[in-house]
Amino acid sequence: MKAVVWHGKEDVRVDEVSDPGIQEPTDAIVRVTSSAICGSDLHLYGGKVIKLEEGDILGHEPMGIVEELGSEVHGLAPGDRVVIPFNISCGRCFYCDQQLYSQCETTASHEHGKGASLFGYTHLYGGVPGGQAEYLRVPQAQFGPVKVPEGPPDERFLFLSDVLPTAWQAVAYAAVPEGGTLAVWGLGPIGQMCCRIALHRGAGRVIGIDLVPERLEMAGRHGVETVDVSRVDDAATAVREMTGRGADAAIDAVGMEASGSKLDSLLQATKLQMDRLEALRTCMGSIRRGGTLSISGVYVGLEQNFPLGDLFDKQIQIRMGQANVRRWTDEIVPLLTDEDPLGTGDLVTHRILLEDAPRGYEIFQEKADGAIKVVLAPDGRPA
Repeated sequence: MKAVVWHGKEDVRVDEVSDPGIQEPTDAIVRVTSSAICGSDLHLYGGKVIKLEEGDILGHEPMGIVEELGSEVHGLAPGDRVVIPFNISCGRCFYCDQQLYSQCETTASHEHGKGASLFGYTHLYGGVPGGQAEYLRVPQAQFGPVKVPEGPPDERFLFLSDVLPTAWQAVAYAAVPEGGTLAVWGLGPIGQMCCRIALHRGAGRVIGIDLVPERLEMAGRHGVETVDVSRVDDAATAVREMTGRGADAAIDAVGMEASGSKLDSLLQATKLQMDRLEALRTCMGSIRRGGTLSISGVYVGLEQNFPLGDLFDKQIQIRMGQANVRRWTDEIVPLLTDEDPLGTGDLVTHRILLEDAPRGYEIFQEKADGAIKVVLAPDGRPA
């Protein structure tokens, strides 16, 4: 089969690799019909995450058709249409019983002290081959896959794999009071959906902060007030001035992508130091006393200069973590209707063939050609 394979920093290729097969009785084999490129994939692409090995298959946002099932997988049948959550969880261990599916003990990388295994995301998290491929082996298929109806296009459901549950959890963790104000830092796919979900769940006002014109424009189409950080001296001050005391809550949907070539222009435009916590610190500075900080952006390893004293003084609550995907999917699926209240039909900017994945990574990293969300079509048809 064809798959997107990592060969080194900023070097991904579409290679011929062996087809996956059933290895455990809880496995399924899925023929992938759509698979998206995630901002977290750019961490791998840019060489920011360790324990990635040449030959690893990337991708953790897939959906497709069940082809084969292990003997212990019940509730699914060949031909079913399913979305595959990015984290692999068993549904029955200590943490899964608490709906902390991203901490699953059954699939956790105990050797490295990490949580649940992830598709296509380094050997720190299990080294499980990813979903940017024609076929995918799905471990723990007795619990993980989300069955969806036939008919609507893939993009109606594809984001159940990561974007929608991640954004839903970020908003839930932000605990915005009814009619309150939320600031969302970073208007990539996660940030876009955080804004829409917050408004859907009762926020009175959502302010989105970014630099990229296409992102700001997209957010504005969905009722979001925007701050272009290239046009203000300090974005945190701008949010405080817009709200009086500051936002009731803020979501950091940037993460460590704040450093590196993609956002160098952002940091230069705002005269910020070139370090990975600058966006997070600015985000913190926009929150009123007694407010909440929700972190959905990915951080890896130790970070210095964390402003613990300021957070203590302002009595800021902090919640964060990998999305517990299956915790939220039952709440989200009823919203994926023709009415599309979350605007999922207005997120994908590029639909390309699997064989063009290297170009997809390049334009997504550089935010070129208005790229906000790139979807690959492994079955040979544009998604």
